[in-house]
Amino acid sequence: MAINYNGEVAVILDAQHRTPGNKRGFVQVSMRNLRTGQSSDVRFASTEKIEVVPMAHKKMEFSYMDGSDYVFTDPDTFDMITMPPEAVGAAKDYMVENSPVTVTFVEEKPIQVELPPNVVLTVTEAPEGVRGDSATNVQKPVTLETGITIQAPLFIKQGEQIKVDTRTGKYLERA
Repeated sequence: MAINYNGEVAVILDAQHRTPGNKRGFVQVSMRNLRTGQSSDVRFASTEKIEVVPMAHKKMEFSYMDGSDYVFTDPDTFDMITMPPEAVGAAKDYMVENSPVTVTFVEEKPIQVELPPNVVLTVTEAPEGVRGDSATNVQKPVTLETGITIQAPLFIKQGEQIKVDTRTGKYLERA
C-alpha cells in the first residue's frame, strides 16, 4: 500500500496492529519515502485517518543491465523503464534476461519488482557429491547463473536446470 504522509508519498513495507495492556491500540508501520528513499518507523493511532495513494501493477520482462541499473520492457507495448538496484532489491538474484516480473507503479513511478513464486535457473557450478555420502536429504552448495549460491541435492550437476522458490531461495526440483 502507498499512502500520503506529511505531503509526500510513502510505500508501506510492513504493518503490525498492536494493543498493549491497558492502552489504546495503534498501528506500527515501516515505510519508505518514494522521493528520498529513506525508510522510517511510524506509529498511527487506530482512529487516525490516512490518505491511500493508488498503486498499479504491470506485467513486464527483465531485458538487460544498463551499468548498474535494470531495464524492463512491457511485452505488449515495448515501452522500457529503468530501475536502480535499490528498487529491484533481492529480486536481482533470480532474474535472467526475458524473466517475467510484475512491476509496481505509484504515480507513474516504478517502485518495486515482484517475481513469480518460482523460477528456472541453470547451475553453473556444482561440486561432485562424495561417494557413500547418501544419508537422507544430504545437500551441497551450487552456484546458479545469476551468481547466487543455494543448497541442492547431491545428484544435481553443472549445466542442469533447476526450479528455485523465489520467496525462500530453496531448491524445489529439476526443471
